Formats: sequence, C-alpha cells, structure tokens
Amino acid sequence: MPRMLDVSDDVRAEIGDEEADRLLAGESAPGSYDCTSCRTPGDCEQERTSTVLFIGDETAVLAFAHAGCLPSQVVKVTEEQLQGAVKSINADTARPGPEQAAPEKVAPEQAVLGVTSGLILIAGELHPALVVEPTGPIARPGTAGVGDDFLPLLIEQGFMPVTKLSTTPAVLHGWSVLLAMGQLHAVLQPGTNGGRPVAWWQAHQPLQVTEGWRTAVNKHQQVLMFAAPVGSIGRQPREDLLRDALDKAAANGQLVAAALPLAGT
Repeated sequence: MPRMLDVSDDVRAEIGDEEADRLLAGESAPGSYDCTSCRTPGDCEQERTSTVLFIGDETAVLAFAHAGCLPSQVVKVTEEQLQGAVKSINADTARPGPEQAAPEKVAPEQAVLGVTSGLILIAGELHPALVVEPTGPIARPGTAGVGDDFLPLLIEQGFMPVTKLSTTPAVLHGWSVLLAMGQLHAVLQPGTNGGRPVAWWQAHQPLQVTEGWRTAVNKHQQVLMFAAPVGSIGRQPREDLLRDALDKAAANGQLVAAALPLAGT
C-alpha cells in the first residue's frame, strides 16, 4: 500500500530531492510513529501523515505528525529547544496540573507575558486553554502613555470580552497555536498584507503540557485563549484556582477570549 505521506516544498528544499523521494517511496519513513503534535500513534500507510522538520542551530530532526494535527512544514527552534524536544519523543515528562511558562518577550508590543496552560470546564466539557497575563501594564505601540491597553489591543485583533465562562468563545481565524513534539511552541497571529503567520508569543523554552491537555487538544483541534490585564489572574498552582481567578476576572470585565485552531488546521 502506498504511503500517505506529505512532504512540503519547504521540507523538500531543506532535505533535498533525493531524501524527499526516498521518504515518499517508503524507503526511509517509518510505517508507524508517535505524532509529534498530539503524541498518539499514527501509521503513514493507513492515514495521511505530514513530515515536520525541526531545525536547530547545528542539527535538524525529521518528525512525523497526523495531517489533521500539523501540516508538513519547517519549524526553526534553538539547539537547546531541539535537544529537549528530542528527549520528549522518548519520554513524556508532563506533570499533572496547570503548567506555566516563564514570561517571554512578545511582538509587536514587546511586552512581557506569562502563559499558563490548563483544562477549563465549560458546559460540562473540558477544553484545553491558555491563560495570558502580562507582568506589567502594556501601552499602545508608539505611545509613551502609562495606561494599560492590553485588552483593547486584543479586542481590535478580534478577541471578544467575556463576562461569564458559560459558552466557548468564537474561533478567531488567522490566529493559531503551534503545538509540536507534544509541547507548546507559539501563539501565531496573521502576517502583514496576507503574509505567513508570525509569532505573537513564542516560548523561549517549549512549554510542557499534560497528557490530558494534549488529549483535549486532539479532540477539539483548537485551544481556548483567555487574556487578562496584569494582576487579574496571578500564577495559580491548581486548575480549580485558575478557574476561580478566570471567573472573577470575567465578572469584573477584565477578560477577553477566542478559540484558536492548531497551526495549519
């Protein structure tokens, strides 16, 4: 049976025509694999499969993903990220409970953001979520004001105010979440003039997420992103406390949200 493998032009350009043809012929691709996105088994002889090439500073790793999880693409990461991601292929080190990323620089506002992943119960169903909160007020780019324009800036991008977590927010097309090798790498926003998506937030170290979070992502094929101004949520150690903080922020008119598809879906 022919392999249902997709090798994008970008991947082909990096690995060369000879290796790409060997992959498509089944000479160098594994029959079965663990999806680099959702971490569940796949079979490139039975289902559409994407080749994903991770390129570090000195090395590169070719991985495989369900076509429904990720398109065939090149993902550039630091060498340290790549080595950590390779380890994650062999051993899942996810821990229970919400996981938090260290605050990172983010474009275009160059603000410092904290990102927390967790499962949020809405209408009786668990949804994978990201909660974004800056460590300080965010001024509108090009201004010297001391106000906090974080939520207005996101509302201008299409995020909607949330007053109660009773229904899932609407999908925000053009934005997406990049989950690769079972870890969270970035939140992407539309590029300028219809160009390729660019990172709105990118993890300096890939954010480890729990198996339950990945399972929920695989089921829903999207992530709910909630954002609140500094001081609204805090770094909560448990998902029930995170939910309480979200409910309070929503009731106080300090929460916006959107559903973001997985990158490429």
